[in-house]
Amino acid sequence: QVQLVESGGGLVQPGGSMNLSCAASGTNLGSNAIAWFRQAPGKEREGVACSVSSDGTIYYVDSVKGRFTIVRDNVKNAMYLQMNNLKPEDTAVYYCATDEFFGCGRASKFEYWGQGTAVNVSA
Repeated sequence: QVQLVESGGGLVQPGGSMNLSCAASGTNLGSNAIAWFRQAPGKEREGVACSVSSDGTIYYVDSVKGRFTIVRDNVKNAMYLQMNNLKPEDTAVYYCATDEFFGCGRASKFEYWGQGTAVNVSA
C-alpha cells in the first residue's frame, strides 16, 4: 500500500519561507515522477513543481520560478518543497504526488497523493 504523508504548512508572513515535506512508503520515489500541486479556494488544482526521475528534469510553474525548489531525497524516500519569498497568492492547500509509470503532467496523471497541507500567507 502506497502512502504519502505530508508535514509542514501553516501561517507565514509575506516574504517569509516555509518547507513542506512528504514521506513515502510502499513506493520508491527515486524511480518515480514526483510533484507538488496546490489548490486555492475556488480554483482548480495547479501543478507547482515536478521532477522526472529518469533525467533529472524539473519543471516549475512560472509564478514560483526562482522562489520554490522541489527536492528529492532518495535515502529518506521523501520529497520536499522549499518555498521562499512567499506571497499572499501562494495561499493554498499543497499536495505531494507521485506516479510510478508516467512523467510530469496534469494532476490526473498522478496515481498517489498526500493528504494535503494548508499554507496561508498573510500579514
